Amino acid sequence: MLSFYNDAIVLYLVILSRYFRNQNLMNERIWSRNFVFLILSNFLMYITYYAILSALPLYLVNDLHATEMQVGLVVGAYTIASVLVRPFSGFALDRFGRRSVFLIALVVYSFLFAGYLVALSITAILMIRFAQGLTWGFTTVSGSTVAADIVPVTKRGQGIGYFALSTTLGMSVGPLIGLFICQQWNFMVVFVAACIISLASLACAWVIHMRKRFIVGKRIKMQWNALFDKNSVRPSANVFITMIAYGGLLSFIALYGQELGVRNASLYFLIFSVGIAIARLTSGKEFDRHGPRRIITVCIILLIVGFPVLALAENAVLYFVSAVIIGFGNGVIFPTFQSMVNNLADASHRGAANSTLFTAVDLGMGLGMVMAGLIAQKVSLSAIFWINALVCVAGLLFFRLVVIGDYERRNNREGKAYFQQ
Repeated sequence: MLSFYNDAIVLYLVILSRYFRNQNLMNERIWSRNFVFLILSNFLMYITYYAILSALPLYLVNDLHATEMQVGLVVGAYTIASVLVRPFSGFALDRFGRRSVFLIALVVYSFLFAGYLVALSITAILMIRFAQGLTWGFTTVSGSTVAADIVPVTKRGQGIGYFALSTTLGMSVGPLIGLFICQQWNFMVVFVAACIISLASLACAWVIHMRKRFIVGKRIKMQWNALFDKNSVRPSANVFITMIAYGGLLSFIALYGQELGVRNASLYFLIFSVGIAIARLTSGKEFDRHGPRRIITVCIILLIVGFPVLALAENAVLYFVSAVIIGFGNGVIFPTFQSMVNNLADASHRGAANSTLFTAVDLGMGLGMVMAGLIAQKVSLSAIFWINALVCVAGLLFFRLVVIGDYERRNNREGKAYFQQ
């Protein structure tokens, strides 16, 4: 009898401690000092990425007389290079620590902008893009992994949504800066500006307190399961499909606007990012409360509608209307899948989980960019967006039939949705 009461008291104390632990988790705040500086660093880094991405196709075509296929190859070289290092970036983060990997990658990324100043041919720019893409593979995985580390567990959907919003803001400001500088001065000034902004990003990252290493006394070996996270494969495969459409859009939207006679194509990125921002401000709470099933379904449907609107555009009106639809749909997809893979991954394997996801992003975008270049050269620019709509249909079917059921079973069984450390 005494043993029964002892067991009951122990059980009561366990439940009570878990309750107060959960209450503390619920009361943790997102906007810590570290998170603010991480947001700023990511925002500035993505300004440089989109400033170059928006202006480079115009420079290649108008100044270097590149073909559409060459544009696709040069732009796609960046993401192809990222693919090669993504698996190792996750291993490096889990093995050597977040801080050293993040900062070294940002230093090299920043100074590679100087290479563009002497790269005066298509081949030379291709080589610089490839080299910088290698560093990009480390910087983006590092930032996302640190975000998942420092955001409270019970608010991970919101936190990653806010982190992704900084990417969106960079997407809106970057093209405006890149295309404005090209119009007022020349493309070389874009490189100088990007270098300065990336150094500011490095300064913000430098003051963030990051965990040196998650596992004390345990050395992670270079094995397959240290490079990829098996629980992240299905969500990452879904991201790969949708990123094919995104890569094609980013590569040729400015040239498509030029073909339609749109005077200020940079506004597309601004309107596009506004749609993304609105979506991301609300999607985090929706994910934390109800999961990804409904929001992912709705947002992929928006992409399926938005791409034909863009393909049918004959003037600036439909061109910009499509930016709202596609932006809103695209805004939720990546951060939601990112929350999914971080919920399923152990804390000590979170770097590998994020690198698995980002590898899929790069593979999809790289393939989409090259495919879009081929389609534009052989068919037309508008044909790219019809193909994108079909790709998104495949993405929706894959999500409903393969991904969501498996995710819900794993997440519920392992109890990781809210209390994964």
